[in-house]
Amino acid sequence: MNATTTRGALLAALACLLVGGSFTANSLLGDYPYAGGQFLRYGLAFLLLVPFAGRGAAARLRALGAGRWLRLALLAAVGMVGFNLAVLAAERSAEPAVPGVFVGCAPVVVAVVVPLLDGRRPSRVVLYGASLVALGAFTVQGWGRTDGAGIAFSVCALAGEVGFAVLAVPVLRPLGPRLLSAVVCGVAAAESAVVGVAADGAGWLRRPDTAETGALLWQAVVVTVVGFVCWYMGMQRIGAERATLYSGLIPVAAACTAPLVGAGSYGAPQAVGSALVCAGVALGSGVSLRLARRGGVAATRQRTSERSLERL
Repeated sequence: MNATTTRGALLAALACLLVGGSFTANSLLGDYPYAGGQFLRYGLAFLLLVPFAGRGAAARLRALGAGRWLRLALLAAVGMVGFNLAVLAAERSAEPAVPGVFVGCAPVVVAVVVPLLDGRRPSRVVLYGASLVALGAFTVQGWGRTDGAGIAFSVCALAGEVGFAVLAVPVLRPLGPRLLSAVVCGVAAAESAVVGVAADGAGWLRRPDTAETGALLWQAVVVTVVGFVCWYMGMQRIGAERATLYSGLIPVAAACTAPLVGAGSYGAPQAVGSALVCAGVALGSGVSLRLARRGGVAATRQRTSERSLERL
């Protein structure tokens, strides 16, 4: 693994760990209007990201055609606003583990969809690694109570997670990670405002209390600004297929941080699931194969050296 891929892997892993550790902040926003919270989160993130968009940002945006602008609107609607809405809707009739299990299958779907869109066959190694990651995510979270609606909305959440990666692929290169993050946050803020007015009317936005303000600031600054930029920088370096493998770290991070706030426990299932996720990431990203090859080369060199000494 060279410096570029190593850096990409670390960035993708950091982004997913931040998302997984943000579930505590989500629990503090249970009484805040959904669309209003999304508007504040993405609106603040947009304002923070604009100064870092880079030189020539306006020219790059003007060069985008109608098709790419539509893709950006879909990315924000499906992968950001829609994803969060689907998770909340699923949790109305299902335990939180259920949408978590479906979202944990995203690496498998991306490992198949992205190569097919590029006109090539899915990589068996990445697919095997993604399957281990999905199994590990299931082991960490388990399976909870649900019904048909809970499963349907969980599938929508899975579609949103996949869309967040797949829809970004064609626009990541012309825009770059920082400008792409800024644009989709601005679009998502506008879409959240429309959803809020349509669904909640005048009550779609209110002043958050102290705890809600802290949670929204964490979501906007750490999870969105830092997390999104790290995610797209990582994806730019190692590709959507391998970057999505690291989404298996989301439930792992959530399971590790839950005991800190008394929202869960970390036991044997979580430890086994975490190990499976790490093994899947290592396999799918090629780390395990490289280590095996290096071990084989080292063993060969050692045997050659021993034979040379015996001759002497």
